[in-house]
Amino acid sequence: MSSPWPPLREELRGLAPYGAPQLDVPVALNVNENPYGPSPRVVADIAAAVAEVAGSLNRYPDREFTELRKGLADYLARETGVVVAPEQVWAANGSNEVMLQLLQAFGGPGRTAVSFAPTYSMYPEYARDSMTGWVAGRRRDDFGFDLEHARELVAEVRPSVVLLPSPNNPTGTALPHDVIGTLCELVPDGVVVIDEAYAEFRRAGTPSALELLASHRNLVVTRTMSKAFALAGARLGYLAAAPEICDAMRVVRLPYHLSAVTQAVASAALRHAEELLGRVDELRHERDRLVGWLRERGFEVADSDANFVLFGRFADRHAVWQGLLDRGVLVRETGPDGWLRVSVGTPAEMAAFTEALVEDTR
Repeated sequence: MSSPWPPLREELRGLAPYGAPQLDVPVALNVNENPYGPSPRVVADIAAAVAEVAGSLNRYPDREFTELRKGLADYLARETGVVVAPEQVWAANGSNEVMLQLLQAFGGPGRTAVSFAPTYSMYPEYARDSMTGWVAGRRRDDFGFDLEHARELVAEVRPSVVLLPSPNNPTGTALPHDVIGTLCELVPDGVVVIDEAYAEFRRAGTPSALELLASHRNLVVTRTMSKAFALAGARLGYLAAAPEICDAMRVVRLPYHLSAVTQAVASAALRHAEELLGRVDELRHERDRLVGWLRERGFEVADSDANFVLFGRFADRHAVWQGLLDRGVLVRETGPDGWLRVSVGTPAEMAAFTEALVEDTR
């Protein structure tokens, strides 16, 4: 009897590709995009930057993306007050590729990655694709971090990589500094990756894990330009860490992994950081207003430092999800059973969502 075709790895057989539904609906609030696109002025500058490199596309790009690393380091210093050297910065095609490279470098056969559920649903896929063992611990019922449980699990599993979003996806909750510092001390022979994809949306007084970089050589902080920067289509993610960790990324990266076009687009966007991030305060306000509105109507809502809100609980969340979709509003069916996640959009999009939810749950 012939073997199944194609000759796929056994652990990949029957699996569906990751991805949120891409549906043509009036109000799409399911993938945490920034609803405000670049202005015509920014678009023109990005186009000019791409045109400038277009004439040399017959040549390979700067594989060390030197100028972009300088720009990202400067941005992080302005955004957090933490001085980061360019050699402490690494970038790739979205924070997804950054994460995969981290697992390729520090995970692999015989090693284990750990996170604490609910957590970002792609993490176990990074582990699978890099042939890294995967173990998921748990959070408290209120989605806060259970440090004592983490101590026990880390002592048992001895992970090479700890992956933690802050703000957490899908709950939106941020990690306090003492948790991050303790985890770094608990895994001295591994790396602790704090995924700050939504960090720019954090509430006043919520610090960035970048403040701990100087104290913990095994700490990695990842960021993205997809969310607050409104640059999801450009696919640019990055990390800040010790130079030795960045050097490890250079070992596993594909040759010339960042195209000249990607580098030009990202560098141009960084020149307009203030404008591109100009709507972040509005989105924070819409988020906080939405949290209050949902709670007033009796829903359970997780505290959020991100540009999305997790709310529930529903006996049949899929029925609620479908009811919203039938009314032209797409949210995300993710996280713990009984909960839904909605991205924060424009005031008009939020009005459409709240009206649809009232009708759907009447």
